[in-house]
Amino acid sequence: MQRKVFQLLADNTSGVLSRISGLFSRRGYNIESITAGLTADPKYSRITIVASGDADVLEQIEKQVAKLVDVKDVKILEPGKSVYRELALIKVKAEAANRQAVIAIADIFRANIIDVGPKTLIIELIGDQDKIDAFIALLDGYEILELARTAMTGLGRGIENVTYLP
Repeated sequence: MQRKVFQLLADNTSGVLSRISGLFSRRGYNIESITAGLTADPKYSRITIVASGDADVLEQIEKQVAKLVDVKDVKILEPGKSVYRELALIKVKAEAANRQAVIAIADIFRANIIDVGPKTLIIELIGDQDKIDAFIALLDGYEILELARTAMTGLGRGIENVTYLP
């Protein structure tokens, strides 16, 4: 099984994400993660999809997605030629006795403490999937009360991969 990160530029219209995900479900393709948001031009959305399968399946995904009317551009974000990021918000039980230890772990990972309550901390961490997984593993001795994690998003490095749409 291989894994690919597809970056789509699509019209920012009602139902576009549903049509794209519907293509995956109709064909039996697996979506590991999907994110979508506006681009600098509000007429378009940037959609990042992480999918896995054998080489033939991944090639078919690229071809089938490119055929959708709403999709204006499809790129593969190659490792080393792209920047990938994820966001995690983690609420940890942290009373006075163990608060400093949790903050020290957050500091090592350059995470931000974005909320402090009498018995909790909310930590914001941005990084690649491995960094977030490693941070969560270090919190093993602490009680994670809630965890919210975005899917991967990314951009290709340099100017060569920029798509200009009218």
